[in-house]
Amino acid sequence: MSEPVDQVIDVRGVQIKVQQAGSGAPLLFLHGAGGRNWTALHRRLSSDFRVIAPEHPGFGRSPIPDWMNSVGDLAFFYLDLMEAMDLHGVHLAGHSLGGWTAGEIAIRNTSRLATLTLMAPAGVAVPEAPFGDIFLWSPEQATRAQFFNQALAEKRLAAPADLDLALHNKTAVARLAWSPRLSNPQLPFWLHRINKPTLFVWGREDRIVPYACAQPWRARVPHSQLVTLDECGHAIHNEKPDDAADAIISFLQTAS
Repeated sequence: MSEPVDQVIDVRGVQIKVQQAGSGAPLLFLHGAGGRNWTALHRRLSSDFRVIAPEHPGFGRSPIPDWMNSVGDLAFFYLDLMEAMDLHGVHLAGHSLGGWTAGEIAIRNTSRLATLTLMAPAGVAVPEAPFGDIFLWSPEQATRAQFFNQALAEKRLAAPADLDLALHNKTAVARLAWSPRLSNPQLPFWLHRINKPTLFVWGREDRIVPYACAQPWRARVPHSQLVTLDECGHAIHNEKPDDAADAIISFLQTAS
C-alpha cells in the first residue's frame, strides 16, 4: 500500500486537489460532508485498486464556484472530471454526501462506470426515519452522532479542530443540500437508470442517514446488494474500515 500523492487537476477551468495511491482499475472515491480525509479504508482499497480521492469544489480551502448550487451540479462536474482524466471502467464509490453524488452521477451517465458503491448515501428521504439535522447540531453533537462507539467520538473531540475549515465545508454543504434537507425528491424516480452492479454499505446504528433509508434505494436500484455493519454509525470509514474494505473489495472482484 503506497502513500497517496497529491496533485491538482484542472476541470474546465476549475482546479481541484486530488489524492491518488495504488495501481490497477480506477476507484474514484467521493467524500462526505465533513471533507476529504485519507483513511484506513482508502489505504486498504489502494492495495487492490488505483484509488482517486478528489476534494469537491468549494471544500477545503477552495472557493465555492458560482455554478455549484446542487448535488446535481456536482454530479455533472465529476462526469467532466472522468473525461478530463480519461478514466474508463471506473469503480465509483462515495460516502454520505459523496454517495448521494455518486448516485446522481449514475442516473445521468454510466458509460465510464464499471460498478457503484454507496456508503450510507444521503439523497433519498424516508419520512419515518428523518435525517439527522447536521445544520442545527453543535460540533460536539455532530461528532457524537457520527459514531456508535463513543470512545471514537471522544478521541475525535480531544483532537485539535480547524474550526475555519469546518465552517467552510459546512457552508458548501448548505449550498448543496440546505433545502430540502440532504435529499432530492426527484431522485427516487430515476434510480432505475442505474444499470451497473451496485453495493450499499450501511451502519445499522447510523444516526445521520438512518439504516431505514437503505430500503428505498435497494427497492429501486436493479442489480444491487446491501452489506449491513452492526455496531456501526455513520462514520463507516473510521468505525469499521476493515469490514467495509473486505465487503467492497469482495464485491468489486466479483463484479469484475
